[in-house]
Amino acid sequence: MRSHPKPQAFPLDMLAVNRASPEHLSRQLYHGLVAIIRNRTLPPGSELPSTRALAAELGLGRNTIVAAYDQLVTEGYLANRQGARPVIVDLPEGPRETPAEDPPLPLRQPSLRGQQLLSQPYHHGRPGHVAFHPGMPDAQSFPFGVWGRLVARRASHGGETLFGTYDVTGHPALKEAIAGYLYSARGVRCRPEQIVITTGAQAAFDLLARLLLDPEDTVWMEEPGYYGAKAAFTVAGARILPIPVDQERGWRFEHDPEPKVSERKKWEPVFGQRSCSNNELDRGRDSTKRHHGLAAPSSSPRLIYVTPACQHPLGITMRMEERLRLLDIAETANAWVIEDDFDGEYRFQGRPVPAIQSMDRSGRVIYVGTFAKLLFPALRLGFMVLPVELAGRIVNALSTTGQFAPLLLQAALADFITEGHMSRHLKRMRRIYAQRRQLFRDIVTERLRDEITLSPAEAGIQVVGYLKEGIDDIEVSQAAAKRAINVSPLSKYFQNTAPTQGLVLGYAACDAAQTRDGVERLAAAIRETLG
Repeated sequence: MRSHPKPQAFPLDMLAVNRASPEHLSRQLYHGLVAIIRNRTLPPGSELPSTRALAAELGLGRNTIVAAYDQLVTEGYLANRQGARPVIVDLPEGPRETPAEDPPLPLRQPSLRGQQLLSQPYHHGRPGHVAFHPGMPDAQSFPFGVWGRLVARRASHGGETLFGTYDVTGHPALKEAIAGYLYSARGVRCRPEQIVITTGAQAAFDLLARLLLDPEDTVWMEEPGYYGAKAAFTVAGARILPIPVDQERGWRFEHDPEPKVSERKKWEPVFGQRSCSNNELDRGRDSTKRHHGLAAPSSSPRLIYVTPACQHPLGITMRMEERLRLLDIAETANAWVIEDDFDGEYRFQGRPVPAIQSMDRSGRVIYVGTFAKLLFPALRLGFMVLPVELAGRIVNALSTTGQFAPLLLQAALADFITEGHMSRHLKRMRRIYAQRRQLFRDIVTERLRDEITLSPAEAGIQVVGYLKEGIDDIEVSQAAAKRAINVSPLSKYFQNTAPTQGLVLGYAACDAAQTRDGVERLAAAIRETLG
């Protein structure tokens, strides 16, 4: 039988309690006992006083002592013995305090993927800096009274189905509502089961990048282009090659995005050989057959990312010949296409242009949308329309990643759409944004005609202002930030080609007074950079 150390005087002075403290007496006692044990003031195996004896010594209730002892037993500091007092457990020494004069040990670095993830740009702005945050809608005009009633109604009568982790691909009523809306507004042909609700468009890009790309796969994307999507593809290990886009010539698919011959890799196997073993995810088999026996260059895309309805950030719309060319390239390469419908609802001349997905016949176009611009960004609800084969298996990926949105908000949004609130809100906001767009253009043209030339784009809730030669857009954005003006330098949308100097300016969240004040502050920022 193991012997216990010779009894020592119990250090009652270390168990002082303060009855005026908001911390419960049992917690104060617990912390004092932990210090005695961890500092080895009493050696392991020492018996603690009985609960009655310690209560009498400290003038506390016995239940207070019992609560502290029980917690120490639960956490493994003490061991209970039948019919005897608890004893101190012999614990490992654990991490030691580093002397102040010793240099701190270097922290372990994240994985290479983690380092890539940590290095991506942050682009969410700050409260109160609505002028001129790109892509920011006017939240003040949203019918929050109606929205609040819909959420409260669903919360009161949601039952079990809205408060668990069910329907991870999305609430059935919302998927049904989105399918109907997309067909009437954007020409998208899909069944509700092809729709997956996400926590915004960025979550969709992150999930799709992990699903569709292997390290060193090639992604073609617009230049200038949306850096949020580029970040998702980069972290997945993809190699980004640019599709040049500009105001005059549009999408230059005829431009060869391959690297120089000396930089090319050896040719790889035919396109279809990197598909899943059961070949469920690869379509366009006929096009692959046409290339039977040939090899694919390394620059052949595995995925093509575009924003055809309202190019981000330039605001132009892809012409029909470019859309057909894109689909032909994707068919030939057996590539996926991600169609990001950025700002597709806000077009100020004519009707919104139908989605490329409506023209797809080989099941390779993935349509991504968001309610951030339609409603408000903090809602964090977006969606994907997947080809049938991919949609049938996506539930496993969603279960693993946890990238599914709260059902309560989804149900309320379904009501918001089906009861006609969204169509009324969208119609009203198109009118408001058209007025604000014209006012913004008038004020900038009057006040900054010598420094900025605004792009003529007719879609979206932001506009590009090209800076006159000699003005650095990063310096302007930094000077503007000091004046509570949030503008995005156009140059950061370029990654592979020579950047154009300009500013991406969101006008939708600003009323007339905010617009005038914001332009004056922006003018002051430009004057500062010019010295």
